[in-house]
This record gives sequence, structure tokens and C-alpha cells, in this order.
Amino acid sequence: MADNYHHGNLRQALIDAGLKIINESGEEELSLRKVAARCGVSHAAPYAHFKDKNELIEAIMDSVTDKFMSVLENAVTDKPNADAAIIAMGREYVTFFHKNPDYFTFLFGKQGIRVHLKMNKEYKDDYPPFLLLRRLYLKHLDENGLEKTYEEQEIDLIKIWSIVHGMASIACVKGIKTSVNWKNIDERLLT
Repeated sequence: MADNYHHGNLRQALIDAGLKIINESGEEELSLRKVAARCGVSHAAPYAHFKDKNELIEAIMDSVTDKFMSVLENAVTDKPNADAAIIAMGREYVTFFHKNPDYFTFLFGKQGIRVHLKMNKEYKDDYPPFLLLRRLYLKHLDENGLEKTYEEQEIDLIKIWSIVHGMASIACVKGIKTSVNWKNIDERLLT
């Protein structure tokens, strides 16, 4: 069944179709031919945008990460302090994946995002949302005059990320019924 592609942004339509195929059938079932069929375009059309399946997967990863980062950066902008920004980021993290469970499955499945939790050095290839969290956490320490060892900082980051990531994971499961409003997370869940 062809998705709704109507002579707009074919590249993005191919990316969206690729993500759906990966989440429905697995990455091994993805092909440029199947993505073309899903979009209702010729089998050659995807090759104008991607040289192969791996390049399409990279584009999917970049697209999802860019959307996620945009939401997180908007959430933390103009917050009065790091603590408020971390809570806002946590809320948006959960809400974003609740609205886009396919993104969660894709990003944290086989994509191998890179995160170095060690706090004695910043790694440039870390996943951008983690780098944002790390920067906000370090700002939190500074604003509150807290001195912690690198190990204590690492443990704190694991705790913060685990809470939010765990909630996002639960929010993505269709069979879980709760009175929690995933679109407006109660601050008590995040602290």
C-alpha cells in the first residue's frame, strides 16, 4: 500500500517509509525498492537521493535525531535555571516518543547510538540529546554549588536518563494502561 506521497519532498517521504518498514518488518527487510513501492514511485526514484540502503538508514537516523533535538532544544530554551531545563527536557523526551513510538524503536534498536557516560572528558561523537543532558547536568552542579566526583556525576546521569528513558519506553507500549498523561508528565515522576 502506497503512503501519501504527492510530489512534495520525496526524500523525506522515502525516509518516513523506510522507518515504517524497519519497524514493521525489521531492518533486514528494508530495501530501496520496497521504499519506492511504499511511496508509489519508480524503483529508480530513491537512487536520486540515496546510493544504497545504508545511506537511507543513516538519513533516517539523522532525520529522527534532528527532530528529537529540535524538540528538546525548544523545551530547554529560556528556562530560568538548569533544574527547570532538565525537567522540561525530561517531559519532552517522554512526550516525543509517546507521540512517535516508531522513532523510539528505531533509535534504540540496532542503530548503535554512541554515549560515553564517563564524565572526565567530553566525546564529540556522543549522541546529541545526551550531550545536551550532560551540559544541563554540569550547569546544574555549577548553579547549585555542588562538587561531585566523576563517578558520582556518572551515577547521577545514569539515574536521570534511566528514569526518563524508562518512562518513554513504557509510554511507547500500546498495551499499557495508566492514568498518567504522557503528554504532560507530572514533575513528581521526573524528580
